[in-house]
Amino acid sequence: MKKLSFLFVFAFAIFSCNNDDDLIATCDKATNISATNITTTSATISWNDPNNITSYFVEYGVSGFALGSGTTLIESGTTADLQNLLPETTYDVYIQVVCSTDNLSMYSDVYSFSTATLPVIPEFRPNLSELNLFSGNLGDLQLTPFAFEYDLSTILFTDYAHKQRLIALPEGEKMTYNGNGFPLFPDNSVIAKTFYYNNDETDLSQGRNIIETRVLIRINGSWELGNYKWNESQTDATLDIDGAVVPVTWVNPEGESQSIDYEIPSSTDCFTCHSNNTETVPIGPKLRTLNFDINGSNQLQSLIDNEMLDGLTDPTTVSVLPNWEDTSLGLERRARAYMDVNCAHCHIEGGFCAEQSQLRLSYETAFGESNISDSSDSILARITNTITDYGMPLIGTTILHDEGVSLLVEYINSLE
Repeated sequence: MKKLSFLFVFAFAIFSCNNDDDLIATCDKATNISATNITTTSATISWNDPNNITSYFVEYGVSGFALGSGTTLIESGTTADLQNLLPETTYDVYIQVVCSTDNLSMYSDVYSFSTATLPVIPEFRPNLSELNLFSGNLGDLQLTPFAFEYDLSTILFTDYAHKQRLIALPEGEKMTYNGNGFPLFPDNSVIAKTFYYNNDETDLSQGRNIIETRVLIRINGSWELGNYKWNESQTDATLDIDGAVVPVTWVNPEGESQSIDYEIPSSTDCFTCHSNNTETVPIGPKLRTLNFDINGSNQLQSLIDNEMLDGLTDPTTVSVLPNWEDTSLGLERRARAYMDVNCAHCHIEGGFCAEQSQLRLSYETAFGESNISDSSDSILARITNTITDYGMPLIGTTILHDEGVSLLVEYINSLE
C-alpha cells in the first residue's frame, strides 16, 4: 500500500513538471496614470504598462461610481480620450490590462481628476446659471474660481437681508488702482450681489431663502445692470427688468418671527441709485470700503496677491471707511460712515438727489460742506418713516432700520 502511494505521488510530480509551459504568466496592473489636455468636457488619460501589452479596458465615471457601472473603452495603446464629460466634475478612472482573453490584470489603483471650470459669461442671459458665476448647485452659492468674494467695511441696509458680493474679471486682466474710490475695471468685468435670508437665525441648519441677484457688467466702457429673481426651488434665477414683490418670513437672532414684502427693484429703480451724471456706476466696491481684514487677511492685499489689482502695492496708503457698528469709534465717525454707504450714492454731486437736496453725504465731505446741520429737521423726519416718496431711502427698503435710525437720531440730536 505504501508503495502504491509513493508511485502516485511520483507520477503526479512528473506530470506537473511536464506542464510548466502551460502556467499563465502574471498580468501586472497599469501604473502611473495621469490626465492631460483637460477641458470642461474632455481629457486625455495616459498610463504605463509593465507587461508591454496592446490591449486595455478603461472604465470611468463620476467620482465614487461602482466598478462595472461606469463607461468602458477598449484601447490598443496606453492613452484614451474621454469625451462628453460634465464641466467642473471629478471623475474616477480605472485601467485593466488585457494580457490575453483569459488573463486580465487586476484593476489599477483609482485615478481621479476634475474637469475645467466654465468661464464666466459677461452677458445678460435669460437665466443666472448661464453666466457661470457659481459652481455646482446654484443654490449653494459656491463661487466660480474666476470670481473674488468681497465684503464692505460698513454695511448697506436692505430690510435685514444678507448679501454675498463677488467680482469676476476677464481671464488675465486686472482692476487698476485709481485712488480711494472705485478702481478702473476692464471691459467684461462682472459685479454681482445676491440677497438672501436665513430661515432661522438661531438655527442656520434650517437653510436660507435666496431672493435676488443683482448684476453689473462692464460692456464697451459702460456699466449695464440687470436683476435676477430666484425661483422657489432655489435652483436658478431668471432675468427680471420689471421688479417684483416677494413675501419673506424668517426668524431673527432674538427668536422672533419676521415678515415683509421684499421689493426686487426694477431696472429703472436700480439706475436711480446706480447713476451719477446719467451714467451707471457701482456703489459698494470702493477701495476704501474694501480696505479691512477678513479672517486675518486684508482684502486689498488679497486682490494684489491674486493679481486682480494693479497699481497698488501698499493697502495702508488707501483710506478706510469706518464700520458704523464699531462702538469704539466716535458718534460722528459712525454716523457719517452710515450715511456714506446708505445715502451718499444719491446725495453727492451728480447723484439722483443732487438737484433736489443740498445734502452732500460722502464721508470725505467736510461737515461744514455737508449741510447736515441745516437739514437736520428734514433728516430726522424722513429717516423715521416709510411714507412712499418721502421716507428715506426712497427705494431699496420697506421697513425702518432700527439700529441705523437710532444711530442717526442720536447723532443729529447731538448737533443741537
